Amino acid sequence: LQEESMHINRALALRSLAAIAATGGVVGQMASAASGGFQRLPSIQFIAASIDPTSTDSKQSSGASAADWGIWRVDPGPRGVRLGAFKQLEAAGGVARAGWRFDPKDWWLEEHGLIMEAPDFPLPPGRYMVTGGREVTTVLSVKPDYSWALEGGASLYDVTHLPCRSARYTPAADSGGLAGVGLPAAAKPADFPVTPGAAMPAVPGTNKRDYSVIFVTAIER
Repeated sequence: LQEESMHINRALALRSLAAIAATGGVVGQMASAASGGFQRLPSIQFIAASIDPTSTDSKQSSGASAADWGIWRVDPGPRGVRLGAFKQLEAAGGVARAGWRFDPKDWWLEEHGLIMEAPDFPLPPGRYMVTGGREVTTVLSVKPDYSWALEGGASLYDVTHLPCRSARYTPAADSGGLAGVGLPAAAKPADFPVTPGAAMPAVPGTNKRDYSVIFVTAIER
């Protein structure tokens, strides 16, 4: 039931974006995008931007850090593995039911404590219609040198979907090689779900990097 609730909540979050579109905010932007050479995506994609949404860096409108940004072209939430099922994931050789492979040296968690597949790296240079499902929809430009900029004075925070949280975990040098340390087995289920906009929990034996999650609704042709 808990896993079903996670998926229902994520579906509701995505439907909230559709509701915003129905009010005209995103629709107007999408109409403009269509005339400007953008192609609307059949389903939302998700940029993982390596900027902590709880930090002051999220107020930036441009930067040079997109070389380590990634993109999920399919919603990774429903394809995730519960923390309590990590032993089964290990027993399966690290291959999830959805077909993706767990990397013990570089792994991801989302806000409900689901172990996720990594996004595709790097985010390809191009122009993306992005939104956080709140008030702002704008264009993100990523150049071949991986510098990035948002149009219209929007900040990264403005286009971050705050209820969606993700973090990347890598083993700490001093984890000591103890069983479970530096792996999802060391995470505390009580730390989840994460409050929207809050930092992702630390996991013993790991280095953590928080990522902002940004919805992509269209990509320039």
